Amino acid sequence: MALKNFDELVAAVGSGDTKRVVVAAAHDEHALEAVLKAHKEGIIDYTLVGRKEDIISISKSLGYDIIEENIVDVYEVQDAAFKAVELIREGKGDFLMKGKLDTSVLLKQVVNKETGIGTGRVMSHMIIMQIPTYHKLLGITDGGMLIAPTLEQKVGILHNSIDFFHRLGIASPKVACLAAVESVNPKMQETVDGAELKKMALNGDFGDCYVEGPISCDLSFSKEVAVIKGFESPVTGDPDILLMPSIAAGNISSKMLICLAGSSLAGCVLGAKVPIVVTSRGSSFEEKYYSLLLCAAQVK
Repeated sequence: MALKNFDELVAAVGSGDTKRVVVAAAHDEHALEAVLKAHKEGIIDYTLVGRKEDIISISKSLGYDIIEENIVDVYEVQDAAFKAVELIREGKGDFLMKGKLDTSVLLKQVVNKETGIGTGRVMSHMIIMQIPTYHKLLGITDGGMLIAPTLEQKVGILHNSIDFFHRLGIASPKVACLAAVESVNPKMQETVDGAELKKMALNGDFGDCYVEGPISCDLSFSKEVAVIKGFESPVTGDPDILLMPSIAAGNISSKMLICLAGSSLAGCVLGAKVPIVVTSRGSSFEEKYYSLLLCAAQVK
């Protein structure tokens, strides 16, 4: 059954076993607040890699007691990224979280072929949005990793995304491969790719799901428009996942939903050995908290 909002996500994650997050460059106020709140709620344990003095000071200012033995004192952010990834590789954490450092610094350590935690799979970014006018949480991918994904990369994105929704308890997620039109046009690569991905899904390549493509945005969300256009699909009016044709489309659409529709979001990187919380350094506490819970929900 689909999750309607982030409150249902909190309840779902809180009912499971406690997971351990490893935070790289943990001397970040909003990241620490998210981690310490989730720990107080009994949802996660933590290992904090970063500037110990700053971590303790920030925690006290937030009104939380901190377990000092769970802090790994590392000053330089590059070293903190390396150490955090090393702890994950050694099995000392269930998932990874970015603190006060650039995303590129952390991901450089993640994808390192000798010391990283890559799997050989495509790594992609999943945004989960709570939209006031939509009846359930909606996934948007990819809005943060792959600039102009090829068909092969889109196959990887779909594997990541569908597995992600299965772990959230959605038995058969519905995917809309978005394009400007709902018919194949050789001059519009996203329509060609959408048709091929639908064919692959019908052949069982992605497991239990339904993939529609190509499909326009209005058909994805409006059954009325679908009736008018004579377009029949179980996805119309009820998609779980929007597969975007480019990083620009994913980024722009999610930010428009936030700025113009009062939506909120969470997100994580998929495809590595563990899920990774990668939010902007300017992200709110709420975004980091819900992103933390999303990743915890992926760990079984």
